[in-house]
Amino acid sequence: MSKDRNGSTGVGHRATCEETNDIRTDQADRLDVLCSSVDALTHEREGSPETQPEFEELVRTIWRLRQPDGCPWDKAQTHESIAKNMIEEAYEAVDATHEQDDANLREELGDVLMQVLLHAQIAADEGSFDIHDVCRDLNRKLIRRHPHVFGTPEGEKSVPAQTDVADVPDIWDQVKREERISKGKKLGEEPGLLDSVPISLPALMQAQKISKRTAKVGFDWQTTSDVWDKVHEEVGEFAAEPAGSERAFEEFGDVLFSLVNVARKEHIDAEGALACANRKFRSRWSAMEKLARSDGRSLDECTDDEYDEYWRCAKKMERGQDGAQRR
Repeated sequence: MSKDRNGSTGVGHRATCEETNDIRTDQADRLDVLCSSVDALTHEREGSPETQPEFEELVRTIWRLRQPDGCPWDKAQTHESIAKNMIEEAYEAVDATHEQDDANLREELGDVLMQVLLHAQIAADEGSFDIHDVCRDLNRKLIRRHPHVFGTPEGEKSVPAQTDVADVPDIWDQVKREERISKGKKLGEEPGLLDSVPISLPALMQAQKISKRTAKVGFDWQTTSDVWDKVHEEVGEFAAEPAGSERAFEEFGDVLFSLVNVARKEHIDAEGALACANRKFRSRWSAMEKLARSDGRSLDECTDDEYDEYWRCAKKMERGQDGAQRR
């Protein structure tokens, strides 16, 4: 029997691995039991959803589209080729929520679901996983991450039943930490704190998540004033670099990242705040275009002073004042 570099035969290591695998299997079995119990109790509740024949029909339709005699476009798609579609459809659904348009939201959610089902069918055709695996994994995750509702696989509530809304994110964070530790044991090393933050997220949203996660483990400023000091420092460093240079590019990114930390300290969703500013600017610009047209003008013909006047009028209209009194 061969020995490793420390002189060990490796028997103890194999035994430890086998024990660890047994523990994981036992934990998975207990979670399966909990999921079945939760579903059985939920199914008994009045108003609980029954079978979903429409969903099954939709799954079959997606399957049919990728059959040999199906749609050439659907058959040709891969995870990579339709990746951007998932993002576009999700954003369109978000737009529908902002517009409070239920009919449009219903349609856009369907388009998001189509992307999920198509990805799942592509994976099924490759022999990787299918929509049943996706649903099962998601259900297990939801139950595992809501111990205050469903209890734990060990058969106990891990937190008081009367949980306040503000307590729930802390519960989720704790469960996620446990998941990272478990995943680390499986891989042989614990994943990094930021490894699960998708690099494909919009930069501002990604910065928020990075900032929040590192702050939770103590990497943070004491006060908002301290963060503002950092913002001013970064602005100074940006201003000191040659305009348009690579260093200016990097320093400007640091300014934005620092501002994200100000938002976090002030309990402001930076992504939401910027989206609100975008909507406000678009609304005002649209009002300026209408005002200019009513004057027989085009905005691209305006002087700086005329731009300022139209802008002031648009702001007055936004506040509900009579735009007719602008002159």
